[in-house]
Amino acid sequence: MTPADLSRTVLHAVRRAVDEDVLRAPVPARVRVERTRPGGSGDYACAVALQLAGEAGLPALEVARILRERVAAEPGIGRVEVTGPGFLSFTLDAPADRDRAVLDAVRERGLAYGHGDALRGETLRLHHAREVRAAVTADAVRLLLTAQGARVRVGCEGAGVEDAWARLGVRPDAYGPGAPEEAVIRPVPAGAGGAELLARLGPDAARWGLLRPAAHDRAPLGPDLLVQGEANPLFRVRYAYARTRALTRNAAALGFTAEPEGTLPAGPPAGRGPAPHAGQAPYGEPAAAGAEPPAHGSPEPAPLAGRAPYAEHAPHAGPAPYGEPPARALLDLLADHPGVLLAAARHRAPDRVARQLEAVAHAFFDFHDSCPPLPMGDEKPSAAHRSRLALAEAAGTVLAGGLSLLGISAPAHL
Repeated sequence: MTPADLSRTVLHAVRRAVDEDVLRAPVPARVRVERTRPGGSGDYACAVALQLAGEAGLPALEVARILRERVAAEPGIGRVEVTGPGFLSFTLDAPADRDRAVLDAVRERGLAYGHGDALRGETLRLHHAREVRAAVTADAVRLLLTAQGARVRVGCEGAGVEDAWARLGVRPDAYGPGAPEEAVIRPVPAGAGGAELLARLGPDAARWGLLRPAAHDRAPLGPDLLVQGEANPLFRVRYAYARTRALTRNAAALGFTAEPEGTLPAGPPAGRGPAPHAGQAPYGEPAAAGAEPPAHGSPEPAPLAGRAPYAEHAPHAGPAPYGEPPARALLDLLADHPGVLLAAARHRAPDRVARQLEAVAHAFFDFHDSCPPLPMGDEKPSAAHRSRLALAEAAGTVLAGGLSLLGISAPAHL
């Protein structure tokens, strides 16, 4: 169960309690769950009972007990405690179950992992100034809002869409006439025109440069955005994605695939899995037309400075890797991804998605170097390798999906 799943589960419990007339209070639009702070109990905590107590005319502890009864038996939740003045503290099922739930969710949803219906029924009109950064930001906000189920219409001062904006991916998306809510998108202006940015940076680097800073910060739009090196966050994110695709191709050449859905391995028995179906890319991502797995040893992207392509000198594949710190950090980020996308949509803040992708890329490289997904030397592919490959592919899917919400391409080769 991911944090987003847990939030929806608690919200459903509130709705059930209200429908059963056990709780007389308005159902909130959303329920926020947070990781338990040091010294706290459980994995996550929620203060919804404290929020509802006044409206319900009940002590917060009583509201918490009502909700606890309706949440405790839900799949994925191991234990629910009422702590302090009325907090609900959740202990999720065993880590292996949680890890499998995250990876299964990424596998099932593909590039739509993190999309949802939290904003279904909301209709908005985004209005922005006739300026390139405002236009690109409004377009990214539109993508984020529609991914959460909202209906969005974008308009700007003046008529028509500039040709340069269109080549940057900006397009009005009208669901119909009018909208009950209007939001103004007004970031700090870019100080450059769309045509100039396209000529100097190209559409992907230009969009990243415009969207990565928070709206109240100036957008750095210098040549650093084109540097093919570790210091450039955009290159780092796209290189991480390309690296995950290279791992999949090389694993196929070695005759194994990512671990299928099911129980995570407890040890490292050797074995080879079947090769993937020709043309089928992991997690629902389309393979290039006519693409075939390269022969073992064919060229792949060069590593970032200071990093070995297959983590030379890293520990040999051992027990299932998800308890190791680099894997845990990466899995936690993947589990948090749906919540980040929803928050970015609600706050009209695509920069949150960019920062999330940077964090995922950084965690992926740490994991890749410490827990190599591919066997080395005469080592045979093991269950641990398949598990690690599954995590690497899930990270790649999240990176590609996040970039698509920013209107930026994710090349499989760099």
